[in-house]
Amino acid sequence: METKKNPKKDLNRQMTLFLQIGLVFALTVVLVAFEWRTYEKNEFTLISSGAVQIDEELVQITQQEQPLEPPKPVSPTTFEITDDTAAIQDEINIDIEVRPDQPAPAYVPVIPEVEPEPIEDEIFTFVEEYPEFPGGDKALREFILNNLNYPEIARKSGITGTVYVQFVVEKDGSISDVKVVRGIGGGCDEEAVRVVKSMPKWKPGKQRGMPVRVYFTLPIELKLL
Repeated sequence: METKKNPKKDLNRQMTLFLQIGLVFALTVVLVAFEWRTYEKNEFTLISSGAVQIDEELVQITQQEQPLEPPKPVSPTTFEITDDTAAIQDEINIDIEVRPDQPAPAYVPVIPEVEPEPIEDEIFTFVEEYPEFPGGDKALREFILNNLNYPEIARKSGITGTVYVQFVVEKDGSISDVKVVRGIGGGCDEEAVRVVKSMPKWKPGKQRGMPVRVYFTLPIELKLL
C-alpha cells in the first residue's frame, strides 16, 4: 500500500526558509562573539595633592632618665615661748577706782590749728576791708585842698572838672603805680598825680585778715572860685 503525503506538511518546500533563519542566527552569534568584551578589575588609590615627605628611616628617640636629687633636709622650726602676760599688763591700764555710777568725764575735742592760706602777691579790686587814708575821708579832702595848686594854664583857659587818678595801696600802705584814668588837660592831670604821690602811707586793705595790695581810684575835683 503506497503511503500518501499531505502536501501542506511537506518540509522540503520550507527548506529554504529554514536555511535562511539558520544563517541569520549563525551570523548573529558570530557578531555577538566578536563584540563581547571582558574588563579587568582595577584598583584606584586616592593620592593627596600636597607634598608628601617620606622618611627614609624612622629612628626611635629614647630619653634617658635623670637621676633624682635627694630632698634637702628641712631644718626644724623652733618656737620661742614668751611670757605675753607681762606685755599685756603693761599695755592695758585699768583704773579700778572708777565705779559704774560715776559720771564719765566730758569729752573735749582737740581742734587742730589751721594756718591761714598764703595769699598770692596779686592786686585786688574788691576786698573785705578797703584801704583808708589816715584820719578818714575828711582828712583826705583837707590834704588835697591844702596841697593842690591850680595850674596857671588851666586857670587862664577856664578849665575845670574832675580828674580820676588810679593807684595801688601796697601792703605797707605806701602808694605806687599812679596814673590818670580820665583827665581834663591844662596841666590838671599832672598836678593831681603829684598830689597823690605826696600822700602819706594809707591804712592797707585786708583780705581774710591779711594785708593785700588793692587798686584805688580817687576823683579829684578842680574848679575856679
